[in-house]
Parts: sequence; C-alpha cells; structure tokens
Amino acid sequence: MKALYFNKFGDNSVLKYGDVDTPQVDNDQILVKTAYSGLNFADIYRRRGTYHIEKHKPYINGYEGLGTVIVLGEKVKNFKLNDKIFFVDVPLANAEYVCVPVERAIKVPHDLNPELVASIGLQGLTADFLAHDLAQNVLGDRVLIHGISGGVGQILAQMLTADGINVYGVTSTQEKRSLALKQGAQELFLRNSSWLEDNKGRFQTVYDGVGKTIEQSLLLTAKRGKVIFYGMAGGNPPQIDLLQLLNQSKSILTGDLWDYLTDSTQRNARAQRLFKYFQNNKIQISSPTIFPLSKGKEAYAYLESGQSTGKVLLKL
Repeated sequence: MKALYFNKFGDNSVLKYGDVDTPQVDNDQILVKTAYSGLNFADIYRRRGTYHIEKHKPYINGYEGLGTVIVLGEKVKNFKLNDKIFFVDVPLANAEYVCVPVERAIKVPHDLNPELVASIGLQGLTADFLAHDLAQNVLGDRVLIHGISGGVGQILAQMLTADGINVYGVTSTQEKRSLALKQGAQELFLRNSSWLEDNKGRFQTVYDGVGKTIEQSLLLTAKRGKVIFYGMAGGNPPQIDLLQLLNQSKSILTGDLWDYLTDSTQRNARAQRLFKYFQNNKIQISSPTIFPLSKGKEAYAYLESGQSTGKVLLKL
C-alpha cells in the first residue's frame, strides 16, 4: 500500500511517499480504505521526535482519518462492509489502509458530507471536550480564544456561541479577524495591537492552544477565572508561579481528550453531540485545505507556516 512515512526524526525532509506493507486485521478490528487522513500540530511534534509516536518500521504518522470498511475481523458484529467510518485515535493513519479497533470506529452520519466529518473529527471532539468537560461555562460568560480562526478555534467559538456564551478572540491577520466575526464572535483583537492592556481581567475563561501565551492568558483572566490550556502550537509554555495563581484565585485546567474517550459508548455519545451542532446549522467552518498524500511534505509545511484557516487534510 501507499503511505507517507519516515525512518528518522527531523524536519519535512525526512518524509517519504511510497510502498509499505499492508496491515492485517485482528479478530476485533476492521480494515479501512482511507479517503482522508487529518493533519494536526501533534503530527509535526511526532515527526520532530518530541511527542509520542507508535513504534513501527518505518514510522507512519497520523491518528485520525475517514474511509470505507473493506475487511471485517471475525468477531466484528456492529459494522458491515462498505460502512463509512471515521476515527480520531488510531495510529498509522497517513496510509492507504488502516486497521481500526471496532471500539474506536465511529459511523459517519448519512446527512453529513464525509469531507466535513473528516474536517471536524478530532478538532470537533477536542472543542467539545474543552467546552463541556473542562471549562463548563455558564450562560452569559465572556471567554477569549487564542487562535480563534484555527481548526479547533472555529468550532469551539461557534459551539460556545450556540450555548449562549459571549465569545472574543485574538488572531494574527485581518482576514482571520473577518472570518471569526462572520462566525459570531463579539469582538476580535489583532495580536500585534495594544489589545492586551485594554482587556486585563476581563474574561471568565481564556482558551489557550498556543502555549507560549499562557502568561498573557492569565493577565486576561478575571479573578476566580480559569485558563484552559490545550496545546503548544506557538511553542512550549513558560513556568507558572502557583503562588501567584493562589493569590489571584485563578486556575489553569488542562487534560487529554483520550482520558475522556474511554470506550465506544463515550466516543459515540460525544460524536453525536458534536454532529448535532452541524446538523442544526449552528456551526459553519472554512473549507479544508486538501493535499494529496503524495504531497505530504507540502501539507506539513503549510500547516507549520501558520497560513491555515481550518483543517488540513491528506487525500488518498
């Protein structure tokens, strides 16, 4: 089968496209012919060797994708051939075929475009977990989202708006600012302006997936407020003085989505909650940027450049 792979860690130059062995299913797995594989910042960290990656020769990156069931393991009961499914936590996804454990497979709703589902799978479930498990904002709260025009940011902002939360954001360009305002944000700040001084202590919650901006996020948070830390797209966060948090009654909450996707029931319940926002037209997202898997180097470079607004997909 064809795959995007690498034999050593490094920059994009280590990535290769070519033939590798096709995987064989176990009794409780399904073999999926991949249509789309999602690309995320975590994949960049894995390629660099700074984040956990599945042991495999050669290394094959990617943990989310969407495709069609073509082989059933002997013990598989709830799926059939030609079912369309997606997954968000299955390794070796940057490949033509992926073995998916049945407890991690989620059926694609008939009334949603598969390309849309591929675009919202991991980022949508991440947004759902940040909003409903970590932050638990109440009606009328003011929240700020760093990187509001990114893949998670777009979904999270509209999800919170649909839930009655007042959403603000910070981004890097006028184009991204206009996009977030069209999607319902109350106010958008450009990162290179003097917005920080004017908004100290204004927000009940600040969502921070940038990492290096944690100190800014704490300044923006009101007393008894919280920062939701969920990523390092801009670099590692600095060390935080816990006594300062104590004195200001502020909290930092974080977590790993995989600790909440504990079984098939949880995985599917959360997916259905996410899908309803789209089925009820509460969330609209930018069209994904799609690269052929054979152009994986270009896809990684594009994501790392910071130009993307929304999801980056690899198409097979």
